[in-house]
Amino acid sequence: MSWLTVLILVPALAALVVALAPRSVARPIACLGALGAFLISAFLLQGPSGTGGFYENSLQKTPWFQALGISFQVGVDGISALLVILTTLLSAVAIVTPFKLSIGKEKVYFGALLLLEATLIGAFSALDLILFYVFFEACLVPVWFLVGIFGGEKATKPLMKFFLYTVVGSLVMLSAILWLGIHFQSFDYIVIQEGLVKTPLLGNLGVWVMLGFGIAFAVKTPLFPFHSWQPDTYAACPTAGVVLVSGVMAKLGTYGLWRFCITLFPDAAERCAPIFIGLAVAGILYGALVAAMQRDVKRVIAYSSISHLGYVVLGLFSGSPTGVAGALLQMINHGITVGGLFLVLGLIEEQTGTLKIRSLGGLWERVPLLSRIFLILTLASVALPLTNGFVGEFMILLGAFQTFPVAATLATTGVIWSAVYMLWMFQRVVYGPARTEHTLTDLQGTPRLVLSLLVVLVFIFGIFPKPFLELVSPGTAFVAPMESNPQATGAPGRSN
Repeated sequence: MSWLTVLILVPALAALVVALAPRSVARPIACLGALGAFLISAFLLQGPSGTGGFYENSLQKTPWFQALGISFQVGVDGISALLVILTTLLSAVAIVTPFKLSIGKEKVYFGALLLLEATLIGAFSALDLILFYVFFEACLVPVWFLVGIFGGEKATKPLMKFFLYTVVGSLVMLSAILWLGIHFQSFDYIVIQEGLVKTPLLGNLGVWVMLGFGIAFAVKTPLFPFHSWQPDTYAACPTAGVVLVSGVMAKLGTYGLWRFCITLFPDAAERCAPIFIGLAVAGILYGALVAAMQRDVKRVIAYSSISHLGYVVLGLFSGSPTGVAGALLQMINHGITVGGLFLVLGLIEEQTGTLKIRSLGGLWERVPLLSRIFLILTLASVALPLTNGFVGEFMILLGAFQTFPVAATLATTGVIWSAVYMLWMFQRVVYGPARTEHTLTDLQGTPRLVLSLLVVLVFIFGIFPKPFLELVSPGTAFVAPMESNPQATGAPGRSN
Protein backbone atom coordinates (compact mmCIF):
# COMPACT_ATOMS: atom_id res chain seq x y z
CA MET A 1 0.00 0.00 0.00
CA SER A 2 1.47 3.35 -1.05
CA TRP A 3 1.67 6.46 1.11
CA LEU A 4 -0.96 8.02 -1.13
CA THR A 5 -3.48 5.27 -0.45
CA VAL A 6 -2.86 5.64 3.28
CA LEU A 7 -3.40 9.38 2.90
CA ILE A 8 -6.81 8.85 1.27
CA LEU A 9 -7.85 6.38 3.96
CA VAL A 10 -6.89 8.49 6.99
CA PRO A 11 -9.58 11.21 6.65
CA ALA A 12 -12.10 8.68 5.31
CA LEU A 13 -11.64 6.43 8.34
CA ALA A 14 -11.65 9.45 10.66
CA ALA A 15 -15.02 10.45 9.17
CA LEU A 16 -16.33 6.94 9.87
CA VAL A 17 -15.09 7.07 13.47
CA VAL A 18 -16.71 10.48 13.92
CA ALA A 19 -20.01 9.04 12.69
CA LEU A 20 -19.85 6.16 15.17
CA ALA A 21 -18.32 7.93 18.18
CA PRO A 22 -20.15 10.06 20.76
CA ARG A 23 -20.82 13.65 19.77
CA SER A 24 -18.55 15.00 22.50
CA VAL A 25 -15.40 13.55 20.89
CA ALA A 26 -16.20 14.48 17.27
CA ARG A 27 -13.93 17.54 17.28
CA PRO A 28 -10.78 15.90 18.74
CA ILE A 29 -11.13 12.88 16.43
CA ALA A 30 -11.54 15.16 13.42
CA CYS A 31 -8.52 17.24 14.45
CA LEU A 32 -6.37 14.13 14.83
CA GLY A 33 -7.47 12.81 11.44
CA ALA A 34 -6.83 16.12 9.65
CA LEU A 35 -3.45 16.74 11.30
CA GLY A 36 -2.40 13.13 10.67
CA ALA A 37 -3.25 13.46 6.98
CA PHE A 38 -1.26 16.69 6.73
CA LEU A 39 1.83 15.07 8.25
CA ILE A 40 1.55 12.02 5.97
CA SER A 41 1.23 14.22 2.87
CA ALA A 42 4.86 15.35 3.32
CA PHE A 43 6.00 11.88 2.21
CA LEU A 44 4.56 12.45 -1.27
CA LEU A 45 7.48 14.66 -2.29
CA GLN A 46 10.10 12.00 -1.55
CA GLY A 47 11.53 9.47 -3.97
CA PRO A 48 12.33 9.40 -7.71
CA SER A 49 9.86 9.72 -10.54
CA GLY A 50 8.52 6.50 -12.01
CA THR A 51 6.08 5.61 -14.79
CA GLY A 52 4.68 8.64 -16.60
CA GLY A 53 6.61 11.03 -14.37
CA PHE A 54 4.60 10.09 -11.26
CA TYR A 55 6.47 9.54 -7.99
CA GLU A 56 7.26 5.88 -7.38
CA ASN A 57 6.35 5.94 -3.70
CA SER A 58 2.85 7.18 -4.56
CA LEU A 59 1.97 4.67 -7.28
CA GLN A 60 -0.44 1.83 -6.63
CA LYS A 61 -2.61 -0.20 -8.97
CA THR A 62 -5.03 -2.77 -7.57
CA PRO A 63 -7.78 -4.45 -9.64
CA TRP A 64 -11.22 -3.17 -8.71
CA PHE A 65 -13.74 -4.30 -11.36
CA GLN A 66 -11.33 -6.45 -13.30
CA ALA A 67 -13.87 -7.61 -15.87
CA LEU A 68 -14.42 -3.99 -16.91
CA GLY A 69 -10.74 -3.06 -16.74
CA ILE A 70 -11.28 -0.69 -13.80
CA SER A 71 -8.58 -0.44 -11.14
CA PHE A 72 -7.89 1.44 -7.94
CA GLN A 73 -4.93 3.25 -9.45
CA VAL A 74 -3.38 6.31 -7.83
CA GLY A 75 -0.21 8.38 -8.18
CA VAL A 76 1.00 11.97 -8.07
CA ASP A 77 3.56 14.10 -9.85
CA GLY A 78 4.80 17.55 -8.84
CA ILE A 79 1.63 19.59 -9.39
CA SER A 80 -0.81 16.97 -8.07
CA ALA A 81 1.41 16.39 -5.01
CA LEU A 82 1.32 20.11 -4.23
CA LEU A 83 -2.47 20.13 -4.64
CA VAL A 84 -2.81 17.15 -2.32
CA ILE A 85 -0.65 18.90 0.28
CA LEU A 86 -2.75 22.05 -0.16
CA THR A 87 -5.85 19.92 0.48
CA THR A 88 -4.48 18.45 3.70
CA LEU A 89 -3.20 21.85 4.86
CA LEU A 90 -6.48 23.71 4.34
CA SER A 91 -8.46 20.78 5.75
CA ALA A 92 -6.37 20.86 8.92
CA VAL A 93 -6.68 24.65 9.12
CA ALA A 94 -10.46 24.54 8.65
CA ILE A 95 -11.06 21.69 11.10
CA VAL A 96 -8.81 22.76 13.99
CA THR A 97 -10.07 26.36 13.98
CA PRO A 98 -12.74 26.30 16.72
CA PHE A 99 -15.84 27.82 15.14
CA LYS A 100 -19.09 27.70 17.10
CA LEU A 101 -21.49 24.93 16.08
CA SER A 102 -25.12 24.22 16.80
CA ILE A 103 -25.44 21.54 19.46
CA GLY A 104 -26.21 18.19 17.88
CA LYS A 105 -24.65 18.95 14.49
CA GLU A 106 -20.98 18.37 15.31
CA LYS A 107 -20.83 14.86 13.82
CA VAL A 108 -22.33 15.92 10.50
CA TYR A 109 -20.07 18.97 10.31
CA PHE A 110 -16.75 17.23 10.98
CA GLY A 111 -17.72 14.04 9.14
CA ALA A 112 -18.58 16.04 6.01
CA LEU A 113 -15.32 18.02 6.15
CA LEU A 114 -13.23 14.84 6.51
CA LEU A 115 -15.12 13.10 3.73
CA LEU A 116 -14.63 16.12 1.47
CA GLU A 117 -10.90 16.01 2.21
CA ALA A 118 -10.69 12.30 1.34
CA THR A 119 -12.58 12.68 -1.93
CA LEU A 120 -10.50 15.68 -3.01
CA ILE A 121 -7.25 13.81 -2.33
CA GLY A 122 -8.62 10.87 -4.29
CA ALA A 123 -9.61 13.05 -7.25
CA PHE A 124 -6.20 14.75 -7.43
CA SER A 125 -4.40 11.39 -7.33
CA ALA A 126 -6.65 9.06 -9.37
CA LEU A 127 -4.95 7.54 -12.44
CA ASP A 128 -7.92 5.43 -13.50
CA LEU A 129 -10.53 7.51 -15.33
CA ILE A 130 -13.51 5.77 -13.73
CA LEU A 131 -11.92 6.11 -10.29
CA PHE A 132 -11.38 9.81 -11.01
CA TYR A 133 -15.05 10.17 -11.95
CA VAL A 134 -16.12 8.45 -8.72
CA PHE A 135 -14.04 10.79 -6.56
CA PHE A 136 -15.00 13.81 -8.67
CA GLU A 137 -18.70 13.10 -8.11
CA ALA A 138 -18.27 12.02 -4.48
CA CYS A 139 -17.12 15.56 -3.62
CA LEU A 140 -20.73 16.67 -4.10
CA VAL A 141 -22.02 14.61 -1.18
CA PRO A 142 -20.24 16.36 1.72
CA VAL A 143 -20.78 19.79 0.13
CA TRP A 144 -24.50 18.97 -0.12
CA PHE A 145 -24.62 18.31 3.64
CA LEU A 146 -22.52 21.35 4.54
CA VAL A 147 -24.67 23.75 2.52
CA GLY A 148 -28.01 22.03 3.10
CA ILE A 149 -27.70 21.68 6.89
CA PHE A 150 -25.66 24.77 7.79
CA GLY A 151 -26.78 27.17 5.07
CA GLY A 152 -30.11 28.12 6.60
CA GLU A 153 -33.47 28.60 4.93
CA LYS A 154 -32.02 30.37 1.88
CA ALA A 155 -29.71 27.47 1.01
CA THR A 156 -32.24 25.48 -1.05
CA LYS A 157 -31.91 27.46 -4.28
CA PRO A 158 -28.08 27.65 -4.40
CA LEU A 159 -27.88 24.01 -3.37
CA MET A 160 -30.08 22.86 -6.25
CA LYS A 161 -28.23 25.09 -8.71
CA PHE A 162 -24.86 23.73 -7.52
CA PHE A 163 -26.09 20.14 -7.79
CA LEU A 164 -27.64 20.51 -11.25
CA TYR A 165 -24.68 22.36 -12.76
CA THR A 166 -22.08 19.93 -11.47
CA VAL A 167 -24.04 16.72 -12.15
CA VAL A 168 -24.89 17.68 -15.75
CA GLY A 169 -21.27 18.65 -16.42
CA SER A 170 -20.03 15.41 -14.88
CA LEU A 171 -22.37 13.28 -17.02
CA VAL A 172 -20.92 14.88 -20.14
CA MET A 173 -17.45 14.00 -18.84
CA LEU A 174 -18.55 10.41 -18.16
CA SER A 175 -19.53 10.02 -21.81
CA ALA A 176 -16.01 11.12 -22.84
CA ILE A 177 -14.45 8.73 -20.32
CA LEU A 178 -16.50 5.78 -21.60
CA TRP A 179 -15.57 6.59 -25.20
CA LEU A 180 -11.86 6.64 -24.34
CA GLY A 181 -12.16 3.43 -22.32
CA ILE A 182 -13.80 1.60 -25.20
CA HIS A 183 -11.39 3.03 -27.76
CA PHE A 184 -8.24 2.08 -25.83
CA GLN A 185 -9.68 -0.98 -24.03
CA SER A 186 -8.49 0.55 -20.76
CA PHE A 187 -9.33 3.27 -18.27
CA ASP A 188 -5.69 3.54 -17.19
CA TYR A 189 -4.64 7.19 -17.55
CA ILE A 190 -1.03 6.31 -18.37
CA VAL A 191 -2.06 3.75 -21.02
CA ILE A 192 -4.46 6.24 -22.59
CA GLN A 193 -1.86 9.02 -22.53
CA GLU A 194 0.72 6.81 -24.23
CA GLY A 195 -1.88 5.71 -26.79
CA LEU A 196 -2.80 9.30 -27.59
CA VAL A 197 0.87 10.20 -28.04
CA LYS A 198 1.21 7.44 -30.66
CA THR A 199 -2.16 8.01 -32.34
CA PRO A 200 -3.57 11.40 -31.30
CA LEU A 201 -7.22 12.23 -31.85
CA LEU A 202 -7.09 14.88 -34.54
CA GLY A 203 -9.76 17.08 -36.03
CA ASN A 204 -13.27 17.47 -34.71
CA LEU A 205 -13.24 14.11 -32.92
CA GLY A 206 -10.46 15.22 -30.60
CA VAL A 207 -12.20 18.54 -29.98
CA TRP A 208 -15.49 16.90 -28.99
CA VAL A 209 -13.86 14.39 -26.65
CA MET A 210 -11.78 17.12 -25.04
CA LEU A 211 -14.83 19.33 -24.59
CA GLY A 212 -16.57 16.43 -22.86
CA PHE A 213 -13.99 16.84 -20.10
CA GLY A 214 -13.73 20.60 -20.48
CA ILE A 215 -17.39 21.36 -19.73
CA ALA A 216 -17.27 19.49 -16.41
CA PHE A 217 -14.09 21.27 -15.38
CA ALA A 218 -15.36 24.67 -16.52
CA VAL A 219 -18.34 24.23 -14.17
CA LYS A 220 -16.17 23.10 -11.26
CA THR A 221 -13.64 25.95 -11.64
CA PRO A 222 -16.06 27.90 -12.20
CA LEU A 223 -15.24 29.47 -15.56
CA PHE A 224 -17.47 32.19 -16.97
CA PRO A 225 -20.33 31.67 -17.99
CA PHE A 226 -20.66 28.45 -15.93
CA HIS A 227 -20.15 30.38 -12.69
CA SER A 228 -23.63 31.34 -11.49
CA TRP A 229 -23.83 28.56 -8.87
CA GLN A 230 -20.70 29.78 -7.09
CA PRO A 231 -21.49 33.06 -5.22
CA ASP A 232 -24.70 31.79 -3.59
CA THR A 233 -23.10 28.46 -2.68
CA TYR A 234 -20.11 30.17 -1.08
CA ALA A 235 -22.42 32.51 0.83
CA ALA A 236 -24.49 29.59 2.19
CA CYS A 237 -21.57 27.33 3.07
CA PRO A 238 -20.14 27.44 6.62
CA THR A 239 -16.66 28.93 6.97
CA ALA A 240 -14.71 25.67 7.19
CA GLY A 241 -16.60 24.31 4.20
CA VAL A 242 -16.06 27.36 2.01
CA VAL A 243 -12.34 27.31 2.85
CA LEU A 244 -12.16 23.86 1.24
CA VAL A 245 -14.61 24.52 -1.59
CA SER A 246 -12.93 27.76 -2.68
CA GLY A 247 -9.37 26.89 -1.76
CA VAL A 248 -9.26 23.32 -3.07
CA MET A 249 -12.38 22.07 -4.87
CA ALA A 250 -12.26 24.92 -7.37
CA LYS A 251 -8.69 23.84 -8.22
CA LEU A 252 -10.09 20.45 -9.16
CA GLY A 253 -11.56 22.22 -12.18
CA THR A 254 -8.34 23.92 -13.28
CA TYR A 255 -6.34 20.78 -12.49
CA GLY A 256 -8.74 18.77 -14.66
CA LEU A 257 -8.36 21.21 -17.54
CA TRP A 258 -4.62 20.68 -17.32
CA ARG A 259 -4.44 16.94 -16.64
CA PHE A 260 -7.19 15.68 -18.94
CA CYS A 261 -7.87 18.36 -21.56
CA ILE A 262 -4.50 19.94 -22.34
CA THR A 263 -2.17 17.04 -21.60
CA LEU A 264 -4.25 14.32 -23.30
CA PHE A 265 -5.49 16.42 -26.23
CA PRO A 266 -2.84 19.07 -27.02
CA ASP A 267 -3.99 19.47 -30.64
CA ALA A 268 -7.62 19.97 -29.63
CA ALA A 269 -6.52 22.29 -26.82
CA GLU A 270 -4.56 24.33 -29.35
CA ARG A 271 -7.60 24.63 -31.59
CA CYS A 272 -9.88 25.58 -28.69
CA ALA A 273 -7.36 27.84 -26.97
CA PRO A 274 -8.88 31.10 -28.33
CA ILE A 275 -12.28 30.08 -26.92
CA PHE A 276 -10.92 29.30 -23.46
CA ILE A 277 -8.74 32.41 -23.53
CA GLY A 278 -11.80 34.52 -24.39
CA LEU A 279 -13.86 32.97 -21.58
CA ALA A 280 -10.97 33.42 -19.15
CA VAL A 281 -10.63 37.13 -19.95
CA ALA A 282 -14.40 37.57 -19.75
CA GLY A 283 -14.35 35.91 -16.32
CA ILE A 284 -11.45 38.09 -15.15
CA LEU A 285 -13.25 41.31 -16.08
CA TYR A 286 -16.75 40.17 -15.12
CA GLY A 287 -15.67 38.83 -11.73
CA ALA A 288 -13.76 42.03 -10.96
CA LEU A 289 -16.57 44.38 -11.99
CA VAL A 290 -19.30 42.46 -10.16
CA ALA A 291 -17.10 42.11 -7.06
CA ALA A 292 -16.77 45.89 -6.95
CA MET A 293 -20.57 46.20 -6.72
CA GLN A 294 -21.09 43.78 -3.81
CA ARG A 295 -22.08 44.95 -0.35
CA ASP A 296 -21.29 41.71 1.47
CA VAL A 297 -17.64 40.87 2.11
CA LYS A 298 -18.11 37.15 1.48
CA ARG A 299 -19.60 37.85 -1.95
CA VAL A 300 -16.74 40.22 -2.77
CA ILE A 301 -14.26 37.40 -2.20
CA ALA A 302 -16.49 34.91 -4.05
CA TYR A 303 -16.61 37.03 -7.22
CA SER A 304 -12.94 37.90 -6.90
CA SER A 305 -12.25 34.15 -6.95
CA ILE A 306 -13.97 33.91 -10.34
CA SER A 307 -11.68 36.66 -11.59
CA HIS A 308 -8.49 35.14 -10.16
CA LEU A 309 -9.21 31.66 -11.48
CA GLY A 310 -9.72 33.25 -14.89
CA TYR A 311 -6.01 34.08 -14.76
CA VAL A 312 -5.21 30.41 -14.15
CA VAL A 313 -7.21 29.36 -17.22
CA LEU A 314 -5.55 32.13 -19.23
CA GLY A 315 -2.12 30.79 -18.31
CA LEU A 316 -3.02 27.14 -18.95
CA PHE A 317 -4.21 27.84 -22.50
CA SER A 318 -1.62 30.52 -23.27
CA GLY A 319 0.65 28.06 -25.09
CA SER A 320 3.66 29.53 -23.30
CA PRO A 321 5.84 27.55 -20.85
CA THR A 322 6.07 30.66 -18.66
CA GLY A 323 2.31 31.14 -18.64
CA VAL A 324 1.60 27.46 -17.94
CA ALA A 325 4.13 27.30 -15.08
CA GLY A 326 2.63 30.45 -13.59
CA ALA A 327 -0.88 28.99 -13.84
CA LEU A 328 0.11 25.72 -12.15
CA LEU A 329 1.80 27.64 -9.34
CA GLN A 330 -1.10 30.07 -9.06
CA MET A 331 -3.46 27.20 -8.24
CA ILE A 332 -1.54 26.73 -4.99
CA ASN A 333 -1.11 30.46 -4.36
CA HIS A 334 -4.81 31.21 -4.79
CA GLY A 335 -5.76 28.32 -2.51
CA ILE A 336 -3.59 29.68 0.31
CA THR A 337 -4.81 33.27 -0.09
CA VAL A 338 -8.54 32.68 -0.57
CA GLY A 339 -8.58 30.04 2.16
CA GLY A 340 -7.00 32.51 4.58
CA LEU A 341 -9.40 35.30 3.56
CA PHE A 342 -12.50 33.17 4.15
CA LEU A 343 -11.06 32.05 7.48
CA VAL A 344 -10.62 35.69 8.53
CA LEU A 345 -14.17 36.51 7.40
CA GLY A 346 -15.52 33.58 9.41
CA LEU A 347 -13.82 34.87 12.55
CA ILE A 348 -15.18 38.38 11.95
CA GLU A 349 -18.71 37.12 11.32
CA GLU A 350 -18.66 34.92 14.41
CA GLN A 351 -17.93 37.94 16.62
CA THR A 352 -19.97 40.64 14.88
CA GLY A 353 -22.83 38.56 13.50
CA THR A 354 -22.58 40.17 10.06
CA LEU A 355 -20.43 40.51 6.95
CA LYS A 356 -22.34 43.46 5.50
CA ILE A 357 -19.78 46.10 4.59
CA ARG A 358 -21.98 48.96 5.83
CA SER A 359 -22.31 47.28 9.24
CA LEU A 360 -18.58 46.83 9.86
CA GLY A 361 -15.74 49.22 10.66
CA GLY A 362 -13.21 50.17 13.29
CA LEU A 363 -11.53 46.75 13.41
CA TRP A 364 -7.96 48.08 13.20
CA GLU A 365 -7.96 49.33 16.78
CA ARG A 366 -10.24 46.68 18.25
CA VAL A 367 -8.64 43.54 16.76
CA PRO A 368 -5.21 44.73 15.54
CA LEU A 369 -3.59 41.34 14.83
CA LEU A 370 -6.59 40.00 12.92
CA SER A 371 -6.75 43.25 10.94
CA ARG A 372 -3.07 43.11 10.02
CA ILE A 373 -3.32 39.50 8.85
CA PHE A 374 -6.43 40.50 6.89
CA LEU A 375 -4.35 43.28 5.27
CA ILE A 376 -1.53 40.90 4.28
CA LEU A 377 -3.95 38.44 2.70
CA THR A 378 -5.74 41.29 0.91
CA LEU A 379 -2.45 42.57 -0.53
CA ALA A 380 -1.54 39.02 -1.61
CA SER A 381 -4.90 38.82 -3.37
CA VAL A 382 -4.14 42.00 -5.34
CA ALA A 383 -0.72 40.54 -6.29
CA LEU A 384 1.56 42.88 -4.35
CA PRO A 385 5.25 42.09 -5.11
CA LEU A 386 6.92 39.77 -2.57
CA THR A 387 3.59 38.01 -1.94
CA ASN A 388 2.55 34.71 -3.50
CA GLY A 389 -0.12 36.28 -5.69
CA PHE A 390 2.40 38.38 -7.58
CA VAL A 391 4.59 35.51 -8.79
CA GLY A 392 1.83 33.50 -10.42
CA GLU A 393 -0.07 36.39 -12.00
CA PHE A 394 3.11 38.01 -13.34
CA MET A 395 4.22 34.77 -15.02
CA ILE A 396 0.73 34.19 -16.44
CA LEU A 397 0.53 37.66 -17.96
CA LEU A 398 4.14 37.53 -19.19
CA GLY A 399 3.49 34.20 -20.91
CA ALA A 400 0.13 35.28 -22.34
CA PHE A 401 1.69 38.43 -23.83
CA GLN A 402 3.92 36.17 -25.94
CA THR A 403 1.00 34.37 -27.59
CA PHE A 404 -2.23 36.31 -27.00
CA PRO A 405 -1.15 39.94 -26.51
CA VAL A 406 -4.62 41.48 -26.84
CA ALA A 407 -6.13 39.08 -24.31
CA ALA A 408 -3.20 39.63 -21.96
CA THR A 409 -3.63 43.40 -22.20
CA LEU A 410 -7.31 43.14 -21.29
CA ALA A 411 -6.51 40.72 -18.46
CA THR A 412 -3.96 43.16 -17.06
CA THR A 413 -6.71 45.70 -16.47
CA GLY A 414 -8.24 43.13 -14.10
CA VAL A 415 -5.23 43.62 -11.82
CA ILE A 416 -6.19 47.28 -11.49
CA TRP A 417 -9.82 46.45 -10.76
CA SER A 418 -8.73 43.89 -8.20
CA ALA A 419 -6.79 46.52 -6.29
CA VAL A 420 -9.77 48.89 -6.46
CA TYR A 421 -12.45 46.62 -5.04
CA MET A 422 -10.27 44.74 -2.53
CA LEU A 423 -8.73 47.88 -1.02
CA TRP A 424 -12.10 49.64 -1.02
CA MET A 425 -13.63 46.69 0.82
CA PHE A 426 -10.75 46.53 3.30
CA GLN A 427 -10.91 50.26 4.03
CA ARG A 428 -14.65 50.14 4.77
CA VAL A 429 -14.45 47.01 6.92
CA VAL A 430 -11.30 47.72 8.95
CA TYR A 431 -10.96 51.53 9.21
CA GLY A 432 -13.37 54.27 10.15
CA PRO A 433 -15.80 54.32 13.08
CA ALA A 434 -17.00 51.10 14.66
CA ARG A 435 -20.54 50.32 13.46
CA THR A 436 -21.22 47.44 15.82
CA GLU A 437 -21.29 47.38 19.62
CA HIS A 438 -20.20 43.76 19.91
CA THR A 439 -17.24 43.07 22.20
CA LEU A 440 -14.46 41.74 19.98
CA THR A 441 -11.55 39.50 20.93
CA ASP A 442 -8.32 39.55 18.94
CA LEU A 443 -6.64 36.43 17.61
CA GLN A 444 -5.55 33.96 20.24
CA GLY A 445 -4.61 30.30 20.44
CA THR A 446 -5.36 28.09 17.44
CA PRO A 447 -6.78 30.78 15.09
CA ARG A 448 -3.66 32.88 15.68
CA LEU A 449 -1.42 29.91 14.91
CA VAL A 450 -3.15 28.78 11.71
CA LEU A 451 -3.47 32.26 10.22
CA SER A 452 0.17 33.01 11.06
CA LEU A 453 1.12 29.82 9.19
CA LEU A 454 -0.81 30.96 6.11
CA VAL A 455 0.88 34.37 6.24
CA VAL A 456 4.30 32.68 6.37
CA LEU A 457 3.36 30.64 3.29
CA VAL A 458 2.27 33.83 1.49
CA PHE A 459 5.80 35.19 1.83
CA ILE A 460 7.61 31.87 1.24
CA PHE A 461 5.85 31.39 -2.11
CA GLY A 462 6.30 35.07 -2.92
CA ILE A 463 10.01 35.36 -2.11
CA PHE A 464 11.27 31.81 -2.77
CA PRO A 465 9.11 30.41 -5.60
CA LYS A 466 11.92 28.51 -7.35
CA PRO A 467 11.55 25.13 -5.51
CA PHE A 468 7.83 25.08 -6.26
CA LEU A 469 8.32 26.10 -9.88
CA GLU A 470 10.77 23.21 -10.26
CA LEU A 471 8.06 20.82 -9.05
CA VAL A 472 5.53 22.00 -11.65
CA SER A 473 7.98 22.67 -14.51
CA PRO A 474 7.80 19.14 -16.01
CA GLY A 475 4.17 19.90 -16.83
CA THR A 476 5.18 22.67 -19.26
CA ALA A 477 6.94 20.34 -21.71
CA PHE A 478 3.87 19.87 -23.92
CA VAL A 479 3.59 23.56 -24.88
CA ALA A 480 6.70 23.70 -27.09
CA PRO A 481 4.92 22.73 -30.32
CA MET A 482 2.05 25.11 -29.55
CA GLU A 483 4.41 28.02 -29.00
CA SER A 484 6.45 27.31 -32.13
CA ASN A 485 3.34 27.26 -34.35
CA PRO A 486 1.62 30.57 -33.68
CA GLN A 487 -0.35 30.42 -36.93
CA ALA A 488 -2.51 27.67 -35.42
CA THR A 489 -4.00 30.09 -32.91
CA GLY A 490 -3.51 33.31 -34.80
CA ALA A 491 -1.18 34.55 -32.09
CA PRO A 492 2.42 35.68 -32.31
CA GLY A 493 4.91 33.27 -30.79
CA ARG A 494 8.61 32.50 -30.56
CA SER A 495 10.59 29.99 -32.53
CA ASN A 496 12.31 27.24 -30.56
